[in-house]
Amino acid sequence: MPIKSLSKSVCVFCGSRPGVDHAYTADAEALGTGIAAHGWRLVYGAGDVGLMGSVARATQKAGGDTFGVIPAHLVAWEVGKTDLNRYIVTETMHERKKVMFMNCDAVVVLPGGAGSLDELFEVLTWRQLGLHEKPVYIVNTNGYWDPLKELMNHVTSQGFADASLLDFLTWVPDADACLEALNSHFPKAG
Repeated sequence: MPIKSLSKSVCVFCGSRPGVDHAYTADAEALGTGIAAHGWRLVYGAGDVGLMGSVARATQKAGGDTFGVIPAHLVAWEVGKTDLNRYIVTETMHERKKVMFMNCDAVVVLPGGAGSLDELFEVLTWRQLGLHEKPVYIVNTNGYWDPLKELMNHVTSQGFADASLLDFLTWVPDADACLEALNSHFPKAG
């Protein structure tokens, strides 16, 4: 299946492990397939393990464009996926996040661990500081991110952030809803 002309890039933050619920992998695969079907480019952490590998392989299988960014110290650990359309090795984690973010039009967060939370909170903080206006979608597969949503509500209710912080995150229940939201957000070509 040939890819459509590239219009937008979607940065996906997600786990380097698959997690215990098979729905996490199913959503990663559905998201990757949908990114390719819409003619968008996948920007992600360049790993070939866990949900990272699942989203990338699904994007590739559907004929999509892939852009991976990985720090040198994680190439072996996350099994750097060198068969991407674009594969960049950075020196640091911070540089990785910056390159990924600068090369996307929207951010999607699938289930993940500390690294995914680090990535999310960096882009959320940048948004809070007015450094960007890119949308951030949280894919809450089977309620995985419910505790995070509760924490964000607690942070604002306790006065450590303005309630507007909550408006910077769009919560969706699954990959299909995320793709629909992205499609609605991105302007239609010509």
